[in-house]
Amino acid sequence: MKNLISLSAMCCALATSAFAQEKTLTISTYSFAQDAYKAALYDPFEAICDCNLVIETGNSVERMSKIEANAADPVIDMAVISSQDALALSRKDLLSPLDLAQLSNHSKLYPAAQDPIGGNMAVGYTFYASSIVYRTDLVEINSWADLLDDKLAGNVSLPNITGTQGPLTLMMLNKAAGNEGTDFTSVISDIGTHADDIVTFYSRSSELAQLMNQEEVIAAPVGRFAWSRFKSSPLPFAWAEPKEGQAGGMNVMIMTKGNGNEELAHMFMNYWLSTEVQTRVAEALIDSPANSEVVVSDEVADNLTYGADLINSLSILSPAGIIDNREAWVEQWNTEVIR
Repeated sequence: MKNLISLSAMCCALATSAFAQEKTLTISTYSFAQDAYKAALYDPFEAICDCNLVIETGNSVERMSKIEANAADPVIDMAVISSQDALALSRKDLLSPLDLAQLSNHSKLYPAAQDPIGGNMAVGYTFYASSIVYRTDLVEINSWADLLDDKLAGNVSLPNITGTQGPLTLMMLNKAAGNEGTDFTSVISDIGTHADDIVTFYSRSSELAQLMNQEEVIAAPVGRFAWSRFKSSPLPFAWAEPKEGQAGGMNVMIMTKGNGNEELAHMFMNYWLSTEVQTRVAEALIDSPANSEVVVSDEVADNLTYGADLINSLSILSPAGIIDNREAWVEQWNTEVIR
């Protein structure tokens, strides 16, 4: 009996030890390209860290709501999200500042990605440009203002105000009108005036690609991450380089406050930001690199937002500018555009 008790105690101790050594990192991310991410990022990291990655996907609203609902006892350790959504979570005191001492690859990032929302509450891992995709055989695009020109009436699509591309398009139309800042009142009114000339206000790039391949739309603003949908089309699409330049955005990594898994979260972030991984992700055409040391071929670069010259030239709308004005933009949009 005594030996039986000792054996039982030993088994319990071993089980407890094994449980303590089991490391799991829960990551909230976009549903985009998850099979490709698994091969380029998740599987290699698991082999290095001897840990398990739990990947949860969903749209931004769902994922932000889950972080907020579980603030007292986080079920998400880290997340990748837009810079403006990261700032919204930070303002609710739901994020933990990053320890840069644990991010040896931080200094390799383009300056705009190093502290995009302030307080080291986030770090950028990818950029994306936004411009106008158009049919070269049917129209010429030289300015963002061309989107509301009579030559495109009945053949143009614009992004919905609530989507990622919406505020960026407003910013560039505002710039084309000779204005700066985040007062988009006159631009939204102008879009409202031309609302009957807009085929649709799209919500997803896949929806836009279908309309353009069906030749219902010949020009529309779109993010560079969706360019492959158009580049591979048999129709003659081109990526515009308007005189006002291109808009830009950034996705960032964040860490939830009090998750208890900070060391592993930092390890994974640092791995993702490394030159090796950012190069691998770029060459797989998954994401554009935020690491300035990444070098890819011209063929690969043509599908990405790549290189210091382009990244430094992007017009990036500040996360605070979006959050502080979004409600007013949407209210006016619903009144004057969606009638």
